[in-house]
Amino acid sequence: MKSFPMVILGGGVVAGYAAKEFVAQGGKGGGLAIVTAENALPYERPPLSKGFLAGKEKVSDIQISDAPFYREHGIAVFRNFPVGKVDFRRRCVRGTSGKVIDFGQLLIASGSTVRRLEVPGASRSNIFYLRQIRDSQGIRAHIKRGKRAVVIGSGFIGMEVASVLASHGVRTTMVFPEDRVWKRLFTPPVSAFFERQFAAHGITFMKGEAVVALTHRNRGCQVVLASGNEVPADFIVAGIGVTPATELFKRTALDTADGIKVNQFLETNVPGVWAAGDIASYPDQVFDRRRRVEHWDNAVEQARVAMRNMMGKLQPFIHVPYFFSDVFDLSYEMWGDADGHDQVVYRSQMKQKQFSVWWLKEHTLCAALLMNRPEEERAVAPRWILRRPRLDPEALQDSRNLMSLDATFGRQD
Repeated sequence: MKSFPMVILGGGVVAGYAAKEFVAQGGKGGGLAIVTAENALPYERPPLSKGFLAGKEKVSDIQISDAPFYREHGIAVFRNFPVGKVDFRRRCVRGTSGKVIDFGQLLIASGSTVRRLEVPGASRSNIFYLRQIRDSQGIRAHIKRGKRAVVIGSGFIGMEVASVLASHGVRTTMVFPEDRVWKRLFTPPVSAFFERQFAAHGITFMKGEAVVALTHRNRGCQVVLASGNEVPADFIVAGIGVTPATELFKRTALDTADGIKVNQFLETNVPGVWAAGDIASYPDQVFDRRRRVEHWDNAVEQARVAMRNMMGKLQPFIHVPYFFSDVFDLSYEMWGDADGHDQVVYRSQMKQKQFSVWWLKEHTLCAALLMNRPEEERAVAPRWILRRPRLDPEALQDSRNLMSLDATFGRQD
């Protein structure tokens, strides 16, 4: 049995950045352990659907820190260590092999699990989901030999994977139930913009379609749709969302309503047990609602705050939600939460691939999406969401310099 003052359960983005914060805050050797079921050091997740999937990056390129970092700072990393039970009364994690690791404090960073297709034929080996390194490697291997692919879903993962496949000459069809891409996030003009870009790269859309079965012939398959249409494919990638990985904690003292519930400091209802990343349901003090965020930036920032709090440097987690994405030659960023908006303002023209979208609610900014825009727009977007100045929509649309509208500049609150 081994014992550590602090243990991180999970080996993804939270673990990697929490370990870096542990070192930055003066943590001592032997004070921290990371427990992960994967055979990898903590690594970045975004490249799995971007550069790593495209073959531009190796495993070593996406590691958050290399092996010498953990050795030099005395951080133990237990790989290939799936956990079967967490005992909060005895303060220990028990591996499925029977090995036990005691903890003083625990940071739960087990992330999320992919939603899987539940239709006949969905258990075959040429159907892929994207969550771990091995998933990306499996898709990459099929890119080299597959000529036709179906991507199920039109959200974050679906769009990025489809762009990589098409860029490598794979004839790609996107299938999704909505009437436009990423309807939950994009406005109709933004969806139309991306659909034009994807179509220009040879991607076919099958909108308003639900997958009801997969039939297999030799090495290929047919994606059978509710409409009766069938789409041939050599392989399939399903990006239909994730669910928080709470199964391990269902019959424990933890509150597991939509993830693991934490307070403003990211501590659970069990003292000394914290949660961060995809799994954490936290009170968002910017938008005054409880939420989970399934993006890299949230995992990084919560990792840092949680580790500082575990080390006694208490601070609340106050952060504007943010994510970025790359598809083909396009990169864009988004801040905030557009739910409940009552007006949308567009700046510049989408034809030039240089535009921004600003969602307003009662004349205050609640979300912004930017593509190839001036640095000043990147600067004011999160600040305006956080500080909530009253904005004139016409001025926002027409002003050449947004700094002239920035009444919050220089404020310290």
